[in-house]
Amino acid sequence: MDVVAEVLEVSGVTGTIGARIEAGGTWALLNDDYPGAALHAITAGSAWLTRSGHEPLELLAGDVVLLAAGIPHTLGDDPRSLPVVCDPVALAEARRTGAAIRLGDGVPRTRAVTIQYDCDHTARTQLLFTLPELIHVRADAGAAGFDDTVRMLGRELADPQIASTAVLNSLVDVVMIQVLRAWLSTRPAEQRGTWLGMLDDPIVRNALEHLHADPARPWTTASLATAIAVSRATLSRRFPAAVGQSPGAYLTQWRMDLAAARLRRTRQSVESIAAAVGYQSVPAFSRAFTRSHGAAPGRYRSSATER
Repeated sequence: MDVVAEVLEVSGVTGTIGARIEAGGTWALLNDDYPGAALHAITAGSAWLTRSGHEPLELLAGDVVLLAAGIPHTLGDDPRSLPVVCDPVALAEARRTGAAIRLGDGVPRTRAVTIQYDCDHTARTQLLFTLPELIHVRADAGAAGFDDTVRMLGRELADPQIASTAVLNSLVDVVMIQVLRAWLSTRPAEQRGTWLGMLDDPIVRNALEHLHADPARPWTTASLATAIAVSRATLSRRFPAAVGQSPGAYLTQWRMDLAAARLRRTRQSVESIAAAVGYQSVPAFSRAFTRSHGAAPGRYRSSATER
């Protein structure tokens, strides 16, 4: 059971190419209008990233930086360069066609790709929103093949071939996973008390794999502890410390996220969805779902279809 992949899928994390930048001389670009997380991959040259209240960060070729949702920041040739205001029509057209946005007053020496990641904001089991404000992965410190992926991304955008759209759709997912791998291998302390905290504790990770593999099973903390061969006291102590919730609270949350995904994406009956997530009583399922998502299952499905 690949728990991380399943949470990414159920919470609807998707990436789209935001912009391709070619810049030289004096230049700076303000980024403050993206709805989700923003990832910048420097494919050639270098750039400075600045954000309020923090020291400027130099990014070199092959570096990738991932910023949490809603963090205004500027990319430029120098921390003191003033950002330009891009023509929104030209920017939208460049994003649609994959053409590069030209910045600065000199020969382009810096090339960068921006990817925007967003998700279903109603999902309560989140990975995207548990990340820190900024993750910086240097070209020489990433997961195996990380630099190859960044170079491939740049080449595919600069010289599109047949099925480039399919290649890019896959690469944006790969880049996200490789950034997470590189960060998780070096910063376990920052994960404590979040969903990602389970990755640093083999007992908790094992428990989550059991819950995800069979969410309809009537798990209790005691039965889950037995299944993974630890004491109930151990699981009761370590699970909340790693994840921030008890096993029972997490299971209820995950069941509701699974149910919401099925309501949005399938035409399964409410009765079959309820049974699939461990509820033999439809009224009990409806009450739990309404508490979680603020609407009864039928109304939630209708509103999701209308959007």
